[in-house]
Amino acid sequence: MSRIGKLPITLPSGVTVTLAGDVVTVKGGLGTLSQKLTSGITITQEGNVVTVVRPNEEKQTRASHGLYRALINNMIVGVSKGYTIEQELVGVGYRAANTGNLLELTLGYSHNITFDLPKEIKVETKTERGKNPIIKMQSHDKQLLGAVAAKIRSLRSPEPYKGKGVRFVGEQLRRKAGKSAGKK
Repeated sequence: MSRIGKLPITLPSGVTVTLAGDVVTVKGGLGTLSQKLTSGITITQEGNVVTVVRPNEEKQTRASHGLYRALINNMIVGVSKGYTIEQELVGVGYRAANTGNLLELTLGYSHNITFDLPKEIKVETKTERGKNPIIKMQSHDKQLLGAVAAKIRSLRSPEPYKGKGVRFVGEQLRRKAGKSAGKK
């Protein structure tokens, strides 16, 4: 039995879970999310406890059991509390500004990068003198938020020598030593 898959999920107040066919829909205070289930995986609900059930012991079904439990749990947490990701821009002249859901980044290229964020994501930029600019994104959809954050990070990945680039707040980078002494 999957250690993750067999764990029950407790629903917070204000969150409802419905199963229509093979699509699970989770509604809460922050929004609505849905996920299609495969491999015959089903859910059962008793009061405010949701359990993910697998029909057989086939390898693919066992693999999907824990996955769908984790996805449903992430949806429940997302519509009740939400998720937040913060990224910082490390580098001289790196800037971030937003107008609504349009994010404008200056990352050391010859042009500014404009990034149009999905409407499900709320963005806020913070620039303080003497500190790195911060991009703070909030959403109820963990998958979408992670994909957008990864795309922004890929615009200028942190390099290992000086550490310049877009990184997550608190991320530890492996730094490399630069060149050693000059010619002999």
